[in-house]
Amino acid sequence: MEKIHTPRGTDISLNEITDHGTCSNCCSKLGVYDWVQDLPDTMQVHDVIEVQFKNTRKGFYRNVNNITLKKGDIVAVEASPGHDIGVVSLTGWLVERQMKRMGIDPKTAELKKVYRRAKKADIEKWVEAMSLEHDTMLKSRKIAEDLKLDMKIGDVEYQGDKTKAIFYYIADERVDFRELIKVLADRFKIRVEMRQIGARQEAGRIGGIGTCGRELCCSTWIAHFESVTTNSAKAQELSLNPQKLAGQCGKLKCCLNYELASYLDARKEFPEGNIQLETKDATYYHFKTDIFKRSMWFGSQPSSSVNLLEIPVDRVNEIIELNKQGIKPDTLLDSSLAPKTEVIDIDFTDGLEDDNSLTRFDKKRSKPKLKKRRKSKNQNKSNRNGKR
Repeated sequence: MEKIHTPRGTDISLNEITDHGTCSNCCSKLGVYDWVQDLPDTMQVHDVIEVQFKNTRKGFYRNVNNITLKKGDIVAVEASPGHDIGVVSLTGWLVERQMKRMGIDPKTAELKKVYRRAKKADIEKWVEAMSLEHDTMLKSRKIAEDLKLDMKIGDVEYQGDKTKAIFYYIADERVDFRELIKVLADRFKIRVEMRQIGARQEAGRIGGIGTCGRELCCSTWIAHFESVTTNSAKAQELSLNPQKLAGQCGKLKCCLNYELASYLDARKEFPEGNIQLETKDATYYHFKTDIFKRSMWFGSQPSSSVNLLEIPVDRVNEIIELNKQGIKPDTLLDSSLAPKTEVIDIDFTDGLEDDNSLTRFDKKRSKPKLKKRRKSKNQNKSNRNGKR
């Protein structure tokens, strides 16, 4: 395997570059399974390929020179200005389906070109550019701090030919970074592009471990972020505690939307939570709901959890219909709909049988086995002496 010499004095193989150098943080997130790769080549001939760059950046490029490319090849593509280096992530018929899914028409879209397969000189310059990204990010943060700009530069991505860099930043308000661009361009001798990202995108780029003990979803597989509101927590009867509902990005956790559809579908047969049930003995107020158990808890006091009764949702709907007709049932809980409880008698035993006397351990026990061992040892000695 061909090795590339990096500016830090180490050698790296092409496999290590494609597997780790460009997409170590997003291969599992942006990777697409090519389920039509076993089809004949005649059905896979398409002039558009998908190229993946660092982190979450991807693009579609037209293979105008009909170069034979496959997934994992390093290519030089058209950029503005110069050229960029990326890794082919998808080819063939499936690329057009990806473009349509993103709202891009493969026939009318103006796509940039694929120049060539990356040469050794291209890859060496590409690796050298990647090695400058971390130091550039730290220095640019210092420059932004000196200019007293209320922003945070979270990442820097160099173009493959090392003539341009994208600075990803986070800011709560609008920032005038015109002076910052001049300083950065003069300091690093490159063209500067500022790109604002949100807190969720930053967490996805940096990564981490969530409260569930697993790697963050935004850094492993989530590519498109959906809005999360407190209504998602309310629909699932979750406590509105900001410390428990917020993720490492400070926003509501994305996983609050995972089971939301199931909860909303299960809640269709449930009445509103502010409903009151009228009986002949008292008025009962809703306290909490167990959706998948199909039961609701009601109490006679609106601000207390004392003497709560678990009522099946069918019985609750029945009482609501009776109250609408002006009828008050005798009791809140109907015996036919009450949750059945089974009483199980458990026999307790301490493992000591019937001998529970306090002096049961005071009895002296004989040691017959020890005596037998001593007799057997004496017999063995006598037998040995007799043989001698």
